[in-house]
Amino acid sequence: MMYKFIDLFAGIGGFRIGFAKVGFKCVFSSEIDSHARQMYFHNFGELPAGDIQAIKIKEIPSFDILLAGFPCQPFSIAGEKKGFNDIRGTLFFDIARIVEYHRPKVIVLENVKHFKNHDNGQTLGTVLKTLNSLGYTTNWSLLNAIDFGVPQNRERTIIVGCLDNVKFNFSCLKKRQLPKLKFILEDENKQEFEYLKEEDYTLIDNPKQQVSGLIFAGYRNKNIRVNGIRPNTKHLSRVHKQPNRIYSSEGTHPTLSSQESAGRYYILHHGKVRKLTIRECYRLMGFPDDFKLVGSKGKLYNRVGNSIVIPMVEEIAKQVKEQLFNPSHGIQHHSSPQQMSLFDLGLLLESSK
Repeated sequence: MMYKFIDLFAGIGGFRIGFAKVGFKCVFSSEIDSHARQMYFHNFGELPAGDIQAIKIKEIPSFDILLAGFPCQPFSIAGEKKGFNDIRGTLFFDIARIVEYHRPKVIVLENVKHFKNHDNGQTLGTVLKTLNSLGYTTNWSLLNAIDFGVPQNRERTIIVGCLDNVKFNFSCLKKRQLPKLKFILEDENKQEFEYLKEEDYTLIDNPKQQVSGLIFAGYRNKNIRVNGIRPNTKHLSRVHKQPNRIYSSEGTHPTLSSQESAGRYYILHHGKVRKLTIRECYRLMGFPDDFKLVGSKGKLYNRVGNSIVIPMVEEIAKQVKEQLFNPSHGIQHHSSPQQMSLFDLGLLLESSK
Protein backbone atom coordinates (compact mmCIF):
# COMPACT_ATOMS: atom_id res chain seq x y z
CA MET A 1 0.00 0.00 0.00
CA MET A 2 1.31 3.45 -0.92
CA TYR A 3 0.70 6.01 1.80
CA LYS A 4 0.03 9.62 0.80
CA PHE A 5 1.27 12.95 2.14
CA ILE A 6 0.68 16.66 1.59
CA ASP A 7 3.49 19.21 1.44
CA LEU A 8 2.55 22.51 3.11
CA PHE A 9 4.85 25.57 3.15
CA ALA A 10 6.60 23.41 0.59
CA GLY A 11 9.43 25.74 -0.42
CA ILE A 12 11.38 23.99 -3.18
CA GLY A 13 10.40 20.48 -2.14
CA GLY A 14 13.02 19.25 0.33
CA PHE A 15 10.40 17.58 2.52
CA ARG A 16 8.80 16.03 -0.55
CA ILE A 17 12.02 14.51 -1.88
CA GLY A 18 12.86 12.92 1.46
CA PHE A 19 9.48 11.26 1.91
CA ALA A 20 9.16 10.27 -1.75
CA LYS A 21 12.51 8.45 -1.56
CA VAL A 22 11.06 6.20 1.13
CA GLY A 23 8.01 5.34 -0.97
CA PHE A 24 5.38 7.86 0.14
CA LYS A 25 3.34 9.72 -2.50
CA CYS A 26 2.67 13.47 -2.57
CA VAL A 27 -0.95 14.32 -3.45
CA PHE A 28 -1.04 18.05 -2.66
CA SER A 29 1.36 20.95 -2.11
CA SER A 30 1.11 24.58 -1.07
CA GLU A 31 3.64 27.44 -1.20
CA ILE A 32 3.13 31.21 -1.40
CA ASP A 33 6.54 32.35 -2.71
CA SER A 34 6.40 32.77 -6.49
CA HIS A 35 10.03 31.80 -7.15
CA ALA A 36 9.80 28.72 -4.92
CA ARG A 37 6.60 27.70 -6.75
CA GLN A 38 8.40 28.10 -10.09
CA MET A 39 11.26 25.85 -8.95
CA TYR A 40 8.80 23.33 -7.53
CA PHE A 41 7.00 23.19 -10.88
CA HIS A 42 10.21 22.66 -12.86
CA ASN A 43 11.30 19.81 -10.58
CA PHE A 44 8.03 18.03 -9.81
CA GLY A 45 5.78 18.94 -12.73
CA GLU A 46 3.11 20.52 -10.55
CA LEU A 47 2.45 24.06 -9.40
CA PRO A 48 1.72 24.22 -5.67
CA ALA A 49 -1.44 25.92 -4.46
CA GLY A 50 -0.70 29.44 -3.26
CA ASP A 51 -1.62 31.10 0.04
CA ILE A 52 -2.51 28.41 2.58
CA GLN A 53 -5.09 30.76 4.12
CA ALA A 54 -7.08 30.66 0.87
CA ILE A 55 -7.12 26.88 0.54
CA LYS A 56 -10.51 25.19 0.76
CA ILE A 57 -9.77 22.21 2.94
CA LYS A 58 -12.53 20.08 1.41
CA GLU A 59 -10.70 20.21 -1.94
CA ILE A 60 -7.50 18.69 -0.53
CA PRO A 61 -7.31 14.97 -1.46
CA SER A 62 -7.31 12.46 1.39
CA PHE A 63 -3.85 11.76 2.82
CA ASP A 64 -2.04 9.94 5.61
CA ILE A 65 0.81 12.33 6.50
CA LEU A 66 0.96 16.12 6.77
CA LEU A 67 4.36 17.77 6.29
CA ALA A 68 4.95 21.44 7.02
CA GLY A 69 7.97 23.67 7.57
CA PHE A 70 5.76 26.41 8.92
CA PRO A 71 6.86 29.99 9.81
CA CYS A 72 7.42 30.90 13.45
CA GLN A 73 4.85 33.48 14.52
CA PRO A 74 4.07 34.88 17.97
CA PHE A 75 0.79 33.66 19.46
CA SER A 76 -0.56 36.78 21.14
CA ILE A 77 -2.61 34.97 23.80
CA ALA A 78 -0.59 31.77 23.92
CA GLY A 79 -1.21 29.68 27.01
CA GLU A 80 -4.38 31.44 28.13
CA LYS A 81 -7.01 29.26 26.48
CA LYS A 82 -7.31 25.92 24.71
CA GLY A 83 -7.20 24.71 21.14
CA PHE A 84 -7.83 27.14 18.32
CA ASN A 85 -8.42 30.16 20.52
CA ASP A 86 -4.65 30.22 21.11
CA ILE A 87 -3.63 30.14 17.47
CA ARG A 88 -6.14 32.21 15.51
CA GLY A 89 -4.37 34.75 13.32
CA THR A 90 -1.30 32.55 12.88
CA LEU A 91 -0.39 30.34 9.95
CA PHE A 92 -0.29 27.35 12.29
CA PHE A 93 -4.06 27.75 12.60
CA ASP A 94 -4.35 26.78 8.93
CA ILE A 95 -2.38 23.61 9.58
CA ALA A 96 -4.65 22.84 12.51
CA ARG A 97 -7.88 23.29 10.54
CA ILE A 98 -6.58 20.95 7.82
CA VAL A 99 -5.58 18.40 10.46
CA GLU A 100 -8.99 18.52 12.14
CA TYR A 101 -10.87 18.03 8.88
CA HIS A 102 -8.69 15.30 7.31
CA ARG A 103 -7.40 13.50 10.41
CA PRO A 104 -4.05 12.30 8.97
CA LYS A 105 -2.36 9.53 10.91
CA VAL A 106 0.90 11.46 11.20
CA ILE A 107 1.98 15.12 11.32
CA VAL A 108 5.62 16.16 10.84
CA LEU A 109 6.47 19.82 11.45
CA GLU A 110 9.82 21.60 11.09
CA ASN A 111 11.05 24.93 12.40
CA VAL A 112 14.25 26.74 13.31
CA LYS A 113 16.49 25.74 16.22
CA HIS A 114 15.28 28.50 18.52
CA PHE A 115 11.60 27.73 17.96
CA LYS A 116 11.68 25.78 21.22
CA ASN A 117 12.56 29.00 23.07
CA HIS A 118 10.31 31.34 21.10
CA ASP A 119 8.14 33.53 23.34
CA ASN A 120 9.72 31.86 26.39
CA GLY A 121 8.65 28.42 25.20
CA GLN A 122 4.97 29.35 24.96
CA THR A 123 4.84 29.01 21.16
CA LEU A 124 6.06 25.40 21.18
CA GLY A 125 3.81 24.66 24.14
CA THR A 126 0.78 26.05 22.33
CA VAL A 127 1.54 24.04 19.18
CA LEU A 128 1.82 20.83 21.20
CA LYS A 129 -1.29 21.62 23.23
CA THR A 130 -3.29 22.32 20.06
CA LEU A 131 -2.24 19.05 18.46
CA ASN A 132 -3.08 17.24 21.71
CA SER A 133 -6.55 18.80 21.68
CA LEU A 134 -7.01 17.41 18.19
CA GLY A 135 -6.28 13.90 19.44
CA TYR A 136 -2.56 13.62 18.59
CA THR A 137 0.20 12.32 20.82
CA THR A 138 3.22 14.56 20.27
CA ASN A 139 6.97 14.41 20.61
CA TRP A 140 9.71 16.78 19.48
CA SER A 141 13.48 16.86 19.16
CA LEU A 142 16.31 19.14 18.05
CA LEU A 143 18.09 17.47 15.12
CA ASN A 144 21.37 18.45 13.43
CA ALA A 145 22.20 17.86 9.77
CA ILE A 146 25.73 16.70 10.64
CA ASP A 147 24.22 13.59 12.24
CA PHE A 148 22.70 12.52 8.92
CA GLY A 149 25.69 12.54 6.57
CA VAL A 150 25.57 16.22 5.60
CA PRO A 151 28.62 18.43 6.40
CA GLN A 152 26.52 21.36 7.60
CA ASN A 153 26.01 22.33 11.22
CA ARG A 154 22.28 23.01 10.90
CA GLU A 155 19.97 22.39 13.86
CA ARG A 156 16.21 22.27 13.42
CA THR A 157 13.23 21.62 15.70
CA ILE A 158 11.17 18.65 14.52
CA ILE A 159 7.70 17.92 15.91
CA VAL A 160 5.85 14.66 15.23
CA GLY A 161 2.22 14.06 16.12
CA CYS A 162 0.49 10.67 15.83
CA LEU A 163 -3.04 9.34 16.17
CA ASP A 164 -3.94 6.08 17.94
CA ASN A 165 -2.08 7.04 21.14
CA VAL A 166 1.30 6.40 19.49
CA LYS A 167 4.41 8.39 20.38
CA PHE A 168 7.13 8.73 17.74
CA ASN A 169 10.52 7.57 19.02
CA PHE A 170 13.31 9.91 17.90
CA SER A 171 15.98 7.69 19.42
CA CYS A 172 15.42 5.19 16.59
CA LEU A 173 16.79 7.60 14.00
CA LYS A 174 20.02 6.19 12.58
CA LYS A 175 22.88 8.67 12.72
CA ARG A 176 26.10 8.65 10.73
CA GLN A 177 29.74 9.54 11.25
CA LEU A 178 30.64 13.24 11.19
CA PRO A 179 31.16 14.12 7.50
CA LYS A 180 33.71 16.49 5.91
CA LEU A 181 32.91 19.40 3.62
CA LYS A 182 35.55 18.41 1.07
CA PHE A 183 33.57 15.33 0.04
CA ILE A 184 30.67 17.34 -1.43
CA LEU A 185 32.77 19.88 -3.37
CA GLU A 186 32.68 20.10 -7.14
CA ASP A 187 35.53 18.80 -9.27
CA GLU A 188 38.25 21.42 -9.68
CA ASN A 189 38.94 20.19 -13.20
CA LYS A 190 35.35 20.73 -14.33
CA GLN A 191 34.40 23.96 -12.59
CA GLU A 192 35.67 27.53 -12.39
CA PHE A 193 35.70 28.93 -8.87
CA GLU A 194 35.63 32.43 -7.42
CA TYR A 195 38.92 32.64 -5.52
CA LEU A 196 39.94 35.41 -3.13
CA LYS A 197 43.25 37.20 -3.63
CA GLU A 198 45.79 36.38 -0.92
CA GLU A 199 45.89 40.01 0.22
CA ASP A 200 42.14 39.92 0.85
CA TYR A 201 42.20 37.38 3.67
CA THR A 202 44.19 36.17 6.68
CA LEU A 203 44.61 32.54 7.73
CA ILE A 204 45.17 31.62 11.36
CA ASP A 205 47.78 29.22 12.70
CA ASN A 206 46.79 25.77 13.90
CA PRO A 207 42.97 26.10 13.66
CA LYS A 208 41.11 23.76 16.00
CA GLN A 209 38.06 21.70 15.16
CA GLN A 210 34.96 22.43 17.21
CA VAL A 211 32.55 19.82 18.53
CA SER A 212 30.21 20.67 15.65
CA GLY A 213 32.98 19.81 13.19
CA LEU A 214 33.58 23.43 12.19
CA ILE A 215 37.19 24.50 11.62
CA PHE A 216 37.48 28.29 11.60
CA ALA A 217 40.52 28.74 9.35
CA GLY A 218 40.67 32.49 8.77
CA TYR A 219 38.83 35.62 7.80
CA ARG A 220 38.42 38.18 5.07
CA ASN A 221 40.25 41.41 5.83
CA LYS A 222 37.09 43.33 6.64
CA ASN A 223 36.04 45.30 9.71
CA ILE A 224 35.51 43.18 12.80
CA ARG A 225 33.08 43.62 15.67
CA VAL A 226 34.20 46.11 18.30
CA ASN A 227 31.67 46.21 21.13
CA GLY A 228 32.46 43.76 23.93
CA ILE A 229 35.40 42.21 22.08
CA ARG A 230 38.75 41.74 23.81
CA PRO A 231 42.00 42.89 22.14
CA ASN A 232 43.94 40.36 20.06
CA THR A 233 40.96 38.09 19.36
CA LYS A 234 41.04 38.15 15.57
CA HIS A 235 41.59 34.41 15.62
CA LEU A 236 38.11 33.85 17.06
CA SER A 237 35.21 33.37 14.66
CA ARG A 238 32.71 35.27 16.80
CA VAL A 239 34.39 38.64 16.19
CA HIS A 240 33.84 38.34 12.44
CA LYS A 241 30.51 38.63 10.68
CA GLN A 242 29.40 35.42 8.99
CA PRO A 243 30.15 36.58 5.40
CA ASN A 244 33.76 37.31 6.42
CA ARG A 245 34.54 33.93 7.99
CA ILE A 246 36.56 31.21 6.27
CA TYR A 247 36.13 27.54 7.16
CA SER A 248 38.35 24.60 6.28
CA SER A 249 37.05 21.94 3.90
CA GLU A 250 38.49 19.37 6.33
CA GLY A 251 35.61 20.17 8.70
CA THR A 252 31.94 21.01 8.35
CA HIS A 253 30.17 24.18 7.26
CA PRO A 254 27.97 26.52 9.33
CA THR A 255 24.25 26.92 8.66
CA LEU A 256 23.33 28.29 5.24
CA SER A 257 21.23 31.40 5.77
CA SER A 258 17.98 32.30 4.02
CA GLN A 259 19.06 35.95 4.22
CA GLU A 260 22.36 35.46 2.36
CA SER A 261 21.44 36.32 -1.24
CA ALA A 262 25.07 36.98 -2.28
CA GLY A 263 26.28 33.48 -1.41
CA ARG A 264 29.20 34.74 0.69
CA TYR A 265 30.30 31.35 2.00
CA TYR A 266 34.11 31.06 1.94
CA ILE A 267 36.17 27.91 2.37
CA LEU A 268 39.86 26.99 2.55
CA HIS A 269 40.51 24.08 0.22
CA HIS A 270 43.88 22.85 -1.08
CA GLY A 271 45.57 25.96 0.29
CA LYS A 272 43.29 28.44 -1.50
CA VAL A 273 40.24 30.41 -0.37
CA ARG A 274 37.12 30.48 -2.54
CA LYS A 275 33.36 30.82 -2.42
CA LEU A 276 31.14 27.80 -2.40
CA THR A 277 29.36 27.39 -5.72
CA ILE A 278 25.58 27.48 -5.85
CA ARG A 279 25.55 23.76 -6.65
CA GLU A 280 27.73 23.04 -3.60
CA CYS A 281 25.25 24.94 -1.44
CA TYR A 282 22.46 22.72 -2.73
CA ARG A 283 24.60 19.65 -2.07
CA LEU A 284 24.98 20.89 1.52
CA MET A 285 21.20 20.50 1.82
CA GLY A 286 21.24 17.05 0.22
CA PHE A 287 19.71 18.06 -3.13
CA PRO A 288 20.77 15.82 -6.05
CA ASP A 289 22.79 17.33 -8.88
CA ASP A 290 19.90 16.84 -11.31
CA PHE A 291 17.71 19.15 -9.23
CA LYS A 292 16.87 22.05 -11.54
CA LEU A 293 18.06 25.50 -10.42
CA VAL A 294 15.78 28.14 -11.90
CA GLY A 295 16.00 31.92 -11.49
CA SER A 296 18.62 34.43 -10.35
CA LYS A 297 21.51 33.38 -8.12
CA GLY A 298 20.29 35.71 -5.38
CA LYS A 299 16.92 33.95 -5.24
CA LEU A 300 18.55 30.54 -5.50
CA TYR A 301 20.69 31.31 -2.43
CA ASN A 302 17.57 32.48 -0.57
CA ARG A 303 15.67 29.30 -1.47
CA VAL A 304 18.39 26.86 -0.43
CA GLY A 305 18.99 28.69 2.85
CA ASN A 306 15.30 28.38 3.64
CA SER A 307 15.01 24.70 2.74
CA ILE A 308 15.32 21.54 4.81
CA VAL A 309 18.13 18.95 4.77
CA ILE A 310 16.94 16.03 2.66
CA PRO A 311 18.96 13.16 4.22
CA MET A 312 17.58 14.13 7.65
CA VAL A 313 14.05 14.15 6.23
CA GLU A 314 14.64 10.79 4.58
CA GLU A 315 15.69 9.22 7.88
CA ILE A 316 12.62 10.69 9.60
CA ALA A 317 10.47 9.26 6.78
CA LYS A 318 12.06 5.82 7.21
CA GLN A 319 11.19 5.83 10.90
CA VAL A 320 7.68 7.14 10.25
CA LYS A 321 7.19 4.20 7.91
CA GLU A 322 8.76 1.71 10.30
CA GLN A 323 7.16 2.90 13.53
CA LEU A 324 3.76 4.06 12.34
CA PHE A 325 2.90 2.12 9.19
CA ASN A 326 4.54 -1.24 9.97
CA PRO A 327 2.11 -3.34 12.03
CA SER A 328 4.89 -5.69 13.16
CA HIS A 329 6.81 -2.87 14.88
CA GLY A 330 6.50 -2.74 18.64
CA ILE A 331 5.01 0.71 19.11
CA GLN A 332 4.69 2.34 22.49
CA HIS A 333 1.14 3.47 23.24
CA HIS A 334 0.18 6.30 25.56
CA SER A 335 -2.92 7.59 27.23
CA SER A 336 -5.26 9.36 24.83
CA PRO A 337 -4.87 13.16 24.67
CA GLN A 338 -7.91 15.31 25.39
CA GLN A 339 -10.09 15.83 22.32
CA MET A 340 -11.18 19.22 21.06
CA SER A 341 -14.36 20.71 22.48
CA LEU A 342 -17.50 20.86 20.32
CA PHE A 343 -17.41 24.66 20.63
CA ASP A 344 -13.92 24.87 19.13
CA LEU A 345 -14.84 22.32 16.45
CA GLY A 346 -17.80 24.48 15.45
CA LEU A 347 -15.56 27.51 15.14
CA LEU A 348 -13.14 25.50 13.02
CA LEU A 349 -15.73 24.19 10.57
CA GLU A 350 -17.28 27.62 10.25
CA SER A 351 -13.94 29.22 9.43
CA SER A 352 -13.11 26.66 6.74
CA LYS A 353 -16.28 27.08 4.71
